[in-house]
Parts: sequence; C-alpha cells; structure tokens
Amino acid sequence: MFQNVGEMLVLLWRTLRALPHVVRQRQKVYDQLFEIGNASLLMACVLALFIGGVIALQTGPVLAERGLSSAIGGLVGLSICKELAPVMMAILISGRIGSAMAAEIGSMRVYQEIDALRTMNINPIHYLVLPRIVAITISLPILVLFAILVGWFGGGLVAVFNEKIGITFQSFFVNLRLVVELGDVLNGLLKSAVFAVVIGTVCCHQGLVTIGGPRGIGRSVTKAVVNSIVLILILDYFLTRFLLSLEK
Repeated sequence: MFQNVGEMLVLLWRTLRALPHVVRQRQKVYDQLFEIGNASLLMACVLALFIGGVIALQTGPVLAERGLSSAIGGLVGLSICKELAPVMMAILISGRIGSAMAAEIGSMRVYQEIDALRTMNINPIHYLVLPRIVAITISLPILVLFAILVGWFGGGLVAVFNEKIGITFQSFFVNLRLVVELGDVLNGLLKSAVFAVVIGTVCCHQGLVTIGGPRGIGRSVTKAVVNSIVLILILDYFLTRFLLSLEK
C-alpha cells in the first residue's frame, strides 16, 4: 500500500488541477451523488442509531452508579460527532461505494475501455476520477451530519428506556447542548471530508492500475477497501491530534 502513496498523491494532484472541468461532468457528478448519498442514507441512519444506542447502553449504567447519569448526553454527543460518526460512515462508504468505484474503473481498465477513451481524446481523470472524488467529498459530510443527529437520538432513546439509567429526553439533550459545541460537529465534518478524498483517491487509483482479468478486478476491489480503511484509521489519529492542538 505505502509504495503506491506517491502514485495516489499524483492522481489526487491531477484531479485537483482538473476541478475547473467539473462543470462539464456535472451529470456524472449528479449520478454519483445519488448513488453515494441517497442510496446510502438509510443504511447510514440505521448504523448511527445503533451506535448511539450502544454507547449509551455501555456507559450509562457506569455513570449512573456514580451519580453522573445526567452526563451521558454530553458523552454520547461528543463521542459520536467527533469520532464515531465520521469514522464509521467512512468505513461504510469505503466498503459500499469505494469497492464499486474500484470494480467499475478496474473493469474498464481490464477490458481496454480506458484506452478507448484516450483514443477518443477523453481524459480518464476528467471523465472517471473527477466526478467520483467530487461527489464523495460532498456526500460523505452530509451523511455524517445525518448520522450525528440520528446517533444522538439513538443514545437518547436508550438513556430514557433503560431502567439502569432512567433519565428524561430533556435532561439528556440539555446536557448534550451544554457539552457539545458547533466546533465539535465541524470537527467531525472536516474529518469526513478528508476521509472522502482518501477513499475516492485510493479506490480510483486501484481501479486504474488493475491488471489480470476478472481475478485482478477482485484483487483490486479487496485492496481498495482494505487500504482505504487502514488509511482512514491512521489519518484519524493524526487529524485528532492536530484538531486537539488547535483547541488548546
């Protein structure tokens, strides 16, 4: 994976240079937005609902034993918006959308459709890579925002109906509002935007270097998803340290 980082950075740079051409590819961007955003929204909300519920289920009784049950709102709110929502949604999208990107572009590479595009004087970066990276960079932060709201709601439901916690919706969200600030939500959205660029770049690059027929396409899809998840987790640590240093 790391030996290809240079090639991926070159691909990202060429894509950024091609941004003025995105207007010509707007229809492909709209198609990708629908596939990434609308088609993934229900899955993202279900995942976020249960993530929030599990956090409240695990931490609520411990806090209640120490007389801190009212603090669960802030705990759930911060953990979801700053960490779990951006990371889990990025992993979800890398598995669902990143794999599709790698498979589609990899198939075009194996069956020489990309060479045909070059023959017709169509730049593959403009036609294939640019719409996908732009669409995923727009879609993932929006999905994360939905996931944050649904995750808070899931945590609130568990806090209210779990007899070991036993607080009201009002007290849950009052504490959440006192602890969570706008900057914390923006923190998660910024992370998700970075993760989106990583997913798009890694998966498109893996598709473009695919060789070896159908078996090669399968290997490329696997590498794209695994490499994306590994880079997401590595970057999450460094982004968290950087953002925490800005808060001091």
